[in-house]
Amino acid sequence: MGKVTGFMEFERIEEGYKPVSERLKHYKEFVVGLDPSQAKVQGARCMDCGTPFCNNGCPVNNIIPDFNDLVYKGDWQNAIEVLHSTNNFPEFTGRICPAPCEAACTLNVNDDAVGIKSIEHAIIDRAWAEGWVQPRPAKHKTGKKVAVVGSGPAGMAAAQQLARAGHDVTLFEKNDRIGGLLRYGIPDFKMEKSHIDRRAKQLEAEGVTIRTSVMVGKLPEGSKVTNWAKETISPEQLKKDFDAVLLTGGSEQSRDLPVPGRDLDGIHFAMEFLPQQNKVNAGDKLKGQLRADGKHVIVIGGGDTGSDCVGTSNRHGAVSVTQFEVMPQPPEQENKPLVWPYWPLKLRTSSSHEEGCTREFAISTKEFIGEKGKVTGLKTVHVEFKDGKLVEIPGTEKEYKADLVLLAMGFVNPVATVLDGFGVDKDARGNAKASTEFTGGYATNVPKVFAAGDIRRGQSLVVWAIREGRQAARAVDEFLMGFSDLPR
Repeated sequence: MGKVTGFMEFERIEEGYKPVSERLKHYKEFVVGLDPSQAKVQGARCMDCGTPFCNNGCPVNNIIPDFNDLVYKGDWQNAIEVLHSTNNFPEFTGRICPAPCEAACTLNVNDDAVGIKSIEHAIIDRAWAEGWVQPRPAKHKTGKKVAVVGSGPAGMAAAQQLARAGHDVTLFEKNDRIGGLLRYGIPDFKMEKSHIDRRAKQLEAEGVTIRTSVMVGKLPEGSKVTNWAKETISPEQLKKDFDAVLLTGGSEQSRDLPVPGRDLDGIHFAMEFLPQQNKVNAGDKLKGQLRADGKHVIVIGGGDTGSDCVGTSNRHGAVSVTQFEVMPQPPEQENKPLVWPYWPLKLRTSSSHEEGCTREFAISTKEFIGEKGKVTGLKTVHVEFKDGKLVEIPGTEKEYKADLVLLAMGFVNPVATVLDGFGVDKDARGNAKASTEFTGGYATNVPKVFAAGDIRRGQSLVVWAIREGRQAARAVDEFLMGFSDLPR
């Protein structure tokens, strides 16, 4: 694939970023993608390695060597056909996927991996620009009705696949626009929402009925989960009205930090903070928006959501931003012979970190402190591993000033009341219990009710959501028709 000697002749080309001083003034995307000549060079680096580990490293099993080769040869139109054959939404993954395919690249054993993600990004952006992405409505309708509950990447992928199989699909979303965490959890500077909007138009052109602001079931009283529903439908009504129901909601219950002072004003979940900014970016007026301008911000949690809080806080005009991670600082470079082709543990510095952030590792928050009911700081201690457990290091106690604390420690499980409303069994982690076996896959214990995506597997990547949505669509199609021509 690519040029036979390309991996020896050419270096990896990274996508560029616009200057920090420029991008901090807005919420638009700032990544400078590869131009056609750069993408060709990057495609040329793809080795004819015989066993493309990148294909298995990718959860949707993208046929990576083939589209790399097509880009190298300048056949962009066939490249998008190959890419779309396994991935419904490459513009999502090409922007926010961490690229496990690149970690698995054979060239990554002793060199820099092929820039697979940047090539994918270039292919889909060109495909949209050239008008190659068109609706593909089913030629024949089955007369079967399917409800897909949750419009994140799993729900969108499943709805598209089921509509293309000829079913009448209704996609339900409790918030006012579809996209799930892609819409309200990912900042616009990482992925502008126009990418979701044009896919929504494609879904509708393919026959999908989209119903937003509709809550299926109910949330617990006092829940902090984002919910802008204006209408409620019971699970029983949904099961009555549809031939199959596919649950594709997110793992939206944020992990809390129950330490003294947690009830102080100014301590919020990341998923209270981020959705509000995205809503404002969409042109909505919002009273009482959480803002970081003029504040000392502490972000607790060292993952992507925490990084998104850092970037958003800097754009607000925070005085300082500090990010805590309870785990020790990982090495700057992984031990490739030890971990390849698996996802390596190593220090990852995001574009948001580069915009301004102090990072603290191996640190634990013991208490929030405040005055007059408002948070003013927190008490911390450094920790280390001993006998497989994190223990405090005496003498490392410290106080940090904080006017706004954002909890970004991940998500523990889907909202239990939604699953309980359907009577769906849960696994030990509180997720919907459903296997991925080829026969009867993604089916729950409730007849004609299926589950896929984060609601089934727990908090995960956009690419895993797309994979599960596609596979669950095939399982639902087989359930309804006795067979399925949809790809796995």
